[in-house]
Amino acid sequence: MHNMKRLFTLMVMLAAVVMAGAQDRYTVKKDIPYVSNSDTSAYRKERCKLDVYYPEGKKGFKTIVWFHGGGLEGGGKELRPELMNCGYAMVAPNYRLFPRGKCPDYVRDAAAAVAWTLRHIAEYGGDPSQVYVGGHSAGGYLTLMLALDKSYLAECGADADSVRGYFPVSGQCATHYTIRKERKISYTLPIVDKYAPLNNARKLGTSLTLITGDRRLEQMSRYEENLYLKSVLEGVGNKFIPIYELNGFDHGSVLAPAGLLIRDLMRK
Repeated sequence: MHNMKRLFTLMVMLAAVVMAGAQDRYTVKKDIPYVSNSDTSAYRKERCKLDVYYPEGKKGFKTIVWFHGGGLEGGGKELRPELMNCGYAMVAPNYRLFPRGKCPDYVRDAAAAVAWTLRHIAEYGGDPSQVYVGGHSAGGYLTLMLALDKSYLAECGADADSVRGYFPVSGQCATHYTIRKERKISYTLPIVDKYAPLNNARKLGTSLTLITGDRRLEQMSRYEENLYLKSVLEGVGNKFIPIYELNGFDHGSVLAPAGLLIRDLMRK
């Protein structure tokens, strides 16, 4: 019964999103390359494409770059329904995946996609000072790495703090388990090195909102890692890092309510 009530509530909220944006028309431009033609990697050219979903005939709207999940080994461009029909643009990139992609190829691709958005979203009517970044699971990990290790966006000529806000959902804060897999290290053995968001904690010039599922239902230590990251970030001088634990939702089912939460936070 509890699950049925939760599903009904989500359906009502999604219906409200659709109705709220029903007066606007939206367009999707698909498979736009976001890396230079001079890049010689065939696999990078194949994967590094993005879709842009945006309201027609509007100016100055907000944009969120959304990174799909899939453990850095699978998945594809994802336009989240919770973030559609609400006046925002959404940029949905693909990125290289393990094993064809090696660490940190996917982080470099994520940075290139965000830098592309900052440079080009005005061509679609968006405000480049109102660009947000988010993602779920592996996408949450990429979001955290871009927010905390400024070197990736700097390589692309962009400042991580020029992004208006970051919304990682259920992101790993230790070194991602697929990176451990590449190194033949146990899935359950936590590693914190330069590829761990925790190891890159810094004083932020932008906002970061941590979101996870229920600690009883999430993947191993996912909530606890995010809670520790909150503590470390506040310890290095950030005044307050909000964390949302969405009770009753596991690692997969947290995505829909997290999307609705992000939609509302972007309105503030």
